[in-house]
Amino acid sequence: MSSPATSSDREKVVSKLPGWLRQNLKVRAAQHGVDIQDAVQQGIADWCRLASGPEIIDTSGADPFSTFLPEGQWDQFRSVAADRGVSLIQGLAQSVQVWLDTNPATDVPRPGITRRIIMCNQKGGVGKTTVTEGVSEALAEDPDQLYPVGVPHQLTKLLHDGGPIDEDHPQQVEHEPGGGLRVLMVDFDPQCHLTNQLGVEKLPLEGDSLTKHLAGEPKGDLKDLIVSIEDDHYQGRLHLLPGCIDGFLLDVRLSTVRAREAALDRALAPLENDYDIIVVDCPPSLGLTMDAAIHYARRRDGESPGRSGVVIVVQAEDSSADAYDLLTDQIESLRTDLALTIDYLGIVVNLYDGRRGYIATSSLEGWVAVGDPRVIGLIPDLKEQREAVRANRTLLSYAPKCQQSVSMRAIAREIS
Repeated sequence: MSSPATSSDREKVVSKLPGWLRQNLKVRAAQHGVDIQDAVQQGIADWCRLASGPEIIDTSGADPFSTFLPEGQWDQFRSVAADRGVSLIQGLAQSVQVWLDTNPATDVPRPGITRRIIMCNQKGGVGKTTVTEGVSEALAEDPDQLYPVGVPHQLTKLLHDGGPIDEDHPQQVEHEPGGGLRVLMVDFDPQCHLTNQLGVEKLPLEGDSLTKHLAGEPKGDLKDLIVSIEDDHYQGRLHLLPGCIDGFLLDVRLSTVRAREAALDRALAPLENDYDIIVVDCPPSLGLTMDAAIHYARRRDGESPGRSGVVIVVQAEDSSADAYDLLTDQIESLRTDLALTIDYLGIVVNLYDGRRGYIATSSLEGWVAVGDPRVIGLIPDLKEQREAVRANRTLLSYAPKCQQSVSMRAIAREIS
């Protein structure tokens, strides 16, 4: 049946669709950037023009489905369905399938140059590891499923409008396909927080490690150390290069290495062809280790701006601002001394809790006021991340709809 719509040129149509077909329609429409009602409209038009009806579709268990169609299209559809001797539900299902067949799933675009992102801050405890994990998971999620994503720039809009940030109020979300990228997380911190957080064993001190490859003393192939994060959401696309505590000695060992700033480039180069993006969880350091990470994130010849670079993770408190100044001074020194182009991808304000009062709220406003780099994400201080670690689960699979997961996906979209 149909009923008048608010628009003068469309009418509301109510019918039924099987749940699986409705889900396929939602995902495919999102992949193509098409409104669902436009997809259904095109599918019905194409179905009506067919010389004969397509294959019968199993519509058992169909649920109510409504959309808006141009005036007169539903009447034409009913007439064609009657001529073909099929029910309206069957005809609608066939129409949707016609549109799906005409608009196949889009391929995930692969970068010509493997992208490199470093998560960094000289200050420890700001949550670099948490952001590394969450953003990497979002980049690797299933491209044939829809996930809740925070609306971009919502934080900035709220601050510019003068409204308060209410972390207890669910942020506005859109549902978008997963990133579908092949992602390698690199635990570059000798404290091995990322490795531990994902429930993976640290590399043994006497064995091979990233540190040994950086120092020019490898004991094997770095690929052999990589661990796949097994979860249906990632389908083999999310991997980890685990950490080893021998990283505590890395600054000393790098001091004797030729072209030490490029040590991480040399170590990770053999892995790059297997991944679309490599995300490095950096240690809280201003030493040679950090120099190597910053150099790795530089813009390479032929690479577009903003594809690789630095994400700075901070908290809404004063000590993060001091550490930020030290880190950006180091980045600027490398830019000048080595003539590098290093892109700032943005600032992430982590573990935000407005209940801490003026220090938190004023610091948040201060980060937004930086402007360049801009704030690309606000992650609330909630329990789900800690629960996921305790359960040895990834955050986005443990609590896919929590505000932290929604925020991680928003950051991933900002940098992808």
